[in-house]
Amino acid sequence: MHDIYNFVSGPLVWVSFIIFFGGSLYRLISMAVLARKKDVFVYEYMSLKFGLRSILHWIIPFGTVKWRKNPLFTIVTFTFHICIIFIPIFLSAHIILWKESWGISWWYISDTAADVLAIVVIASCIFFLVRRIVLPEVKYLTSISDYVILAIVAAPFITGFWTYHQWPGFKVMGIIHIVAGEIMLAAIPFTRLIHMIFFPFTRGYMGSEFGAIRHAKDW
Repeated sequence: MHDIYNFVSGPLVWVSFIIFFGGSLYRLISMAVLARKKDVFVYEYMSLKFGLRSILHWIIPFGTVKWRKNPLFTIVTFTFHICIIFIPIFLSAHIILWKESWGISWWYISDTAADVLAIVVIASCIFFLVRRIVLPEVKYLTSISDYVILAIVAAPFITGFWTYHQWPGFKVMGIIHIVAGEIMLAAIPFTRLIHMIFFPFTRGYMGSEFGAIRHAKDW
């Protein structure tokens, strides 16, 4: 068990980071090349002003017509994304690992707050799952990969919650938690999770086209 833990918390961490950064760089370069092939003037009409305007409206809750028409979905979506980024960075247990490995640390949230945020993430995943099953327009666009991605996202938080509370089998679950986090990190460049990296570019493109070319709003 100890050897397995050392492997998943050592070499496998480096592998997941290499795949994440290497894969993300590859996808960004591929997207840039493809965009130029599809439209040779794509970069010429990219507008910093209209691109940032679009991004700003879409990252503000209820800042767009779509967000305002779906208040529950908007609240869950924004809360989910904030928590899913906030927890891994400011969880005390993670920061302790950074301190032990690299000698650096920063402010962290209480374990109670982390517990609440983890529950929010898990509940949000359940919401997204039910939404894909129940709503016809969403179900029509849903494939097996969407369920797999949802499971990949939920797994680190479910296993982390389990491990922290030391429920039966928590030592094994702790190892699964690390592996689940590494799978999620490595999956980002090659699944729809890449939207977290593509968002500024795709939204900037949309904002530029609508604002600078069509002279219209895209929100």
